[in-house]
Amino acid sequence: GFVELRDVRNVHPARVQPRSGDLLDTRERPSFDGTERGMAPAIAAMPPVSEVKQCDCTSPTTVSPGRSCTIAATRLAIVQVGNASGGPPANCQRETTSCSTSLIVGSWPRITAVFTCSGSCDYLQGAAFAFVAGVDALGAVPPIKESHVEMDAAWALYESMLKIRMGHADSALIYGFGKSSPGELPIVLSQQLDPYYLAPLWVDSISLAAMQARIMLDRGLITERDMAEVVSRSRRNAMNNPHAQLSGDISPDDVLAEETYLSPLRKADCCPVSDGASAMIIATVEQAKAWGLPYVIISGIDHCIETHNLGMRDLTDSVSTRIAANRAGMNAGKVDVAELYAPFSHQEIILTRALGLDAGTSVNPSGGVLAGNLMMASGLSRIGEVFNRIVKGEARRGIAHATSGPCLQHNLVTVLEQGENA
Repeated sequence: GFVELRDVRNVHPARVQPRSGDLLDTRERPSFDGTERGMAPAIAAMPPVSEVKQCDCTSPTTVSPGRSCTIAATRLAIVQVGNASGGPPANCQRETTSCSTSLIVGSWPRITAVFTCSGSCDYLQGAAFAFVAGVDALGAVPPIKESHVEMDAAWALYESMLKIRMGHADSALIYGFGKSSPGELPIVLSQQLDPYYLAPLWVDSISLAAMQARIMLDRGLITERDMAEVVSRSRRNAMNNPHAQLSGDISPDDVLAEETYLSPLRKADCCPVSDGASAMIIATVEQAKAWGLPYVIISGIDHCIETHNLGMRDLTDSVSTRIAANRAGMNAGKVDVAELYAPFSHQEIILTRALGLDAGTSVNPSGGVLAGNLMMASGLSRIGEVFNRIVKGEARRGIAHATSGPCLQHNLVTVLEQGENA
């Protein structure tokens, strides 16, 4: 099930461990585009089986000197998604997770996920190992193989794909949940900052986003009307989204008439604080066909992170998003729909430009996170929204974006395509 690739860039450094007695290669790795450094590579779209050959490594976690290993090129598909969301306060994470997972497991009793992976953040609950309360919602019987990421559940999807492609499972249940309303989310997110220079200052996420927007305005890259148009479109699109927290037929002029909240941002430019959960089931294409369910193929996924030093980044661009999208194979075809995780109005503009999206792509038809932001679950929800559009026949191909960290620091891009059964 393991393969040798001629293109060593597809090797995930975290998955390549030396055997006893092997020397570590400490040479600096080149950047992807020859100009950006400090970017961490991740697994991109797997090559077709015809381009790989069997590897003679004896262990999935070891690699012989001079050889490179990666995971098998198994095609994966999404077969079902579910959401439980709304404005604060919602019920505890056990209930929101139970509601979301029951949308899937309860609707499809014939489905049995072999692997389970969740995404959440203990800081939001203010208690160590708070994610265990989410696991409780799954029940004790039958026993499960379970894992957790202290990230948005979009990264739990990434881990689950690795698990399946390594041959340890043929299906997985992924879910994420967040209950941000009891605390002060912008302050909590300051703990994502550099622990030595920025975190002690308690710079909140809205202040950093306002600084980012001010830089763009001062350079003439955007106008306040551009930002207001993003908000207006988001609210209007959200009118068709039953899970939206904020929606309505408002115009850009209505947004501009609001008082400034944290210059240059208005409250409408900022995503609301939301509680809820999102869940998804993925499987190999063969398993999806055996279940007889409509499915959407995950044709590529990649994530990339930029330096935590904000002074070393161009905050008016998202280089890591562009790199992740290119390596996930976004440019291999037309993008009909894009769900972008943009917590602030100007960040949607940054992402749209970084991805090179034009008028032919419907951006955030669900309203995006400006209509409701489930911390630790909205990234997975973006993927689920694209899945729904493709299953309904509204699109044939789309991308979903997730982000983590200040000012779009860490970004994940997933490419979804219509399955053969559509």
